[in-house]
Amino acid sequence: MYPGQHAKTSPDKAAAINARTGEVLSYAELDARSNRLARLLWVEGLRPGDHLAVFLENHLRYFDVAWAALRSGLYLTTVNRYLTAPEAGYIVDDCGAQVLVSSRAVHEAASAIPDRAPGCRRFLVVDGPPAGASDRFESYEEAVGGHPAEPLAEEPAGEFMLYSSGTTGRPKGIARPLSGRPVSGGLVMGLTLKGLFRADADTVYLSPAPMYHSAPIGFTTAIQSLGGTAVMMERFDPLEALRALEKYAVTHSQWVPTMFSRMLKLPEEERAGFDLSAHRLAIHAAAPCPRKVKEAMFAWWGPILHEYYAGTETNGLTYVGPEDWLAHPGTVGRAVLGKIHICDEDGAELPAGEAGIVYFERDATPFSYHKDPEKTRSAQHPVHPTWTALGDVGYVDEEGFLYLTDRASFMIISGGVNIYPQEIENELILHPKVEDVAVVGVPHEEFGEEVKAVVQPVAGVAGDEILAEELMAFAREHLAAYKCPRSIDFERELPRLPTGKLYKRLLKDRYWGRADSKIVQE
Repeated sequence: MYPGQHAKTSPDKAAAINARTGEVLSYAELDARSNRLARLLWVEGLRPGDHLAVFLENHLRYFDVAWAALRSGLYLTTVNRYLTAPEAGYIVDDCGAQVLVSSRAVHEAASAIPDRAPGCRRFLVVDGPPAGASDRFESYEEAVGGHPAEPLAEEPAGEFMLYSSGTTGRPKGIARPLSGRPVSGGLVMGLTLKGLFRADADTVYLSPAPMYHSAPIGFTTAIQSLGGTAVMMERFDPLEALRALEKYAVTHSQWVPTMFSRMLKLPEEERAGFDLSAHRLAIHAAAPCPRKVKEAMFAWWGPILHEYYAGTETNGLTYVGPEDWLAHPGTVGRAVLGKIHICDEDGAELPAGEAGIVYFERDATPFSYHKDPEKTRSAQHPVHPTWTALGDVGYVDEEGFLYLTDRASFMIISGGVNIYPQEIENELILHPKVEDVAVVGVPHEEFGEEVKAVVQPVAGVAGDEILAEELMAFAREHLAAYKCPRSIDFERELPRLPTGKLYKRLLKDRYWGRADSKIVQE
């Protein structure tokens, strides 16, 4: 199933809704608009296996672009809308995009991309280029409006080629081969959502995160392949998210743990004032959720929280539903795609209960990093190339439930003792005066590293010595002495993207003398 079929059976049904404005994109409109863009791309010479890039804020046109690629065998690369011109230009050039769709809202950065991506031939601007823009940029609406709304004669399924966030280095494209199947057969992700989360044509799905991220673009298009409705927030706001759940009678939603923390910090009278009776399934991923935060969400929303662990690489997938999580608190689930292996740094497998690098074994064609065979090889097990890792550290229990402890690259080694920042962050975020927190290892002459917490206080709270002492005491109440921060710094805002991803490497670089690091944020 895909929008072309839904446009015939339920043309007036909402394929997507802008949560703030209420603007609706019907299936008939999505089908026609994506067909017109697919026709333009065909005339431009793009054929299955070629690349299209999109550099947009959360805008309903995102769905037109996505389905134009998915119904014509193209690779689609979504570009983080908060990137600078050099960063965005690098991705557009590296992925080999021949056409870029951007918007007036991001034109300041987009205007410099043509010089940085010489292989990109056309630059289409949603809502039209601003006055004085280079003639390299043309109106998206005018360009696609001249093409017919009928589908191409053949519609092979396209694929996303998304880029890693670059939190530990320069972003790399994650490439998978095209399936060769017709798009009319539906999307694989749609089947996954149907099987794991009982999504169907009656699903109303709230997406509060940026569309350039893998889960929002993957899940919303999967919901549309099933004939459901995607409700897209322009940006996350805790109160507006609750309003959207009520207003649109949302049945399914997806979150990252920082969103839970921020909703939980709303005043009780605000949190309790919404009718969430339609909301029957809340999915979360992207980062491990602090156990106490998730327990608080269960107490508020009931047993509707479903969690999965996976990367954009889709080298494996774990899943845990409410009952299993409550019986195994802290787990990210058991493998439903691939087989888990926990290994030490030399590749030797470790027994249950021992933490090591998390590998997934799959028989399917493995992913690769675009133009980077060295990085591709580094993700593979030293002996078994079909075992691949994303850099996470964790352990499995006797029943096969996986528990993540941290990213391997963020582990702190102080005096020969391994310390996992995530455990410390999970405690500090529960303090009522902490809006966000990152824990990093900083240089120490004797021990090599020591623990430092970088805290973003809640609005109206001063980050001063009094708060530092209060947080130190709080940490000592909940953590072993060797895990407690030795110092605390305060920031107005941590370098966290709206996806929930923290650019911890760039934060850590400040303390290791790498002053040229740059933080990308809103």
